[in-house]
Amino acid sequence: MDHALLPALTRIAEALERLAPALPEVPRLTGADAFVWHPAPLPHLVPVPRVSRVEIGLLQGIDRQRDILLQNTQRFASGLPANNVMLWGARGMGKSSLVKAAHAAANAEAPGSLALVEIQREDIRTLPDLLNILRQDHSQAQGRPRRCLVFCDDLSFEKEDSDYKALKSVLDGGIEGRPPNVLFYATSNRRHLMSRDMIENERSTAIHGQEAVEEKVSLSDRFGLWIGFHNCDQPTYFAMVEGYAGALGLGLPVEELRRQANEWSVTRGGRSGRVAWQFIQDLAGRMGVAA
Repeated sequence: MDHALLPALTRIAEALERLAPALPEVPRLTGADAFVWHPAPLPHLVPVPRVSRVEIGLLQGIDRQRDILLQNTQRFASGLPANNVMLWGARGMGKSSLVKAAHAAANAEAPGSLALVEIQREDIRTLPDLLNILRQDHSQAQGRPRRCLVFCDDLSFEKEDSDYKALKSVLDGGIEGRPPNVLFYATSNRRHLMSRDMIENERSTAIHGQEAVEEKVSLSDRFGLWIGFHNCDQPTYFAMVEGYAGALGLGLPVEELRRQANEWSVTRGGRSGRVAWQFIQDLAGRMGVAA
């Protein structure tokens, strides 16, 4: 080898190293209490400095659901056994709001103990990749590892959709199992995550129809807790409105507040926590009060 070429070759090698992209860092649960999972183009967790949420004390009409979820979340945050949770039922009744509020309440008791990671419905197929990252974070942590709630809002599956198999395999199946520092919380308008026509189609076309149906319905069985949410009556709706109005300091007489709230619910075609909050937003805007 011509030793005179060695300096030139060294400079070429160093230049190539500078041009080469840096190796991606392994995502970590640091820098925030909440994150959003982005699987592409490179898997990463985006910190959320401020979570859009409602204080748990403002959630009216769901006291039983609140107590069940809060106790489960607090046990998990403190290192005790807890269950995956499916929150299902009527739309607008505070399912996702309750998850975010319970996460905040658990962290208020033990700051930084619990991270919330949101995964979008269309990214469910990448859930095993996310859990592998969280499993590594758990194995590399010094001292007490940080616990994590993986949260999917409005989860459901349609005909010809096989993504539910990825979810089944990571909840309780699979040789690796779910990482000990992770729980999965999901909200859905459907109790079994499948549309009725999807289930009926499986029953009518399969050779063993009931077995095909059970294979899909068994997905819901892998959630240790099912928490149901139902349409609220008028007293509950008024309690929601009055709670929000009190928190924002809207000095409107109760009779007038209820009259306007009732009129708003009629124009919206129903009563729910979401309708109550939308009414309060409108009322606060008309009164010139910052929400």
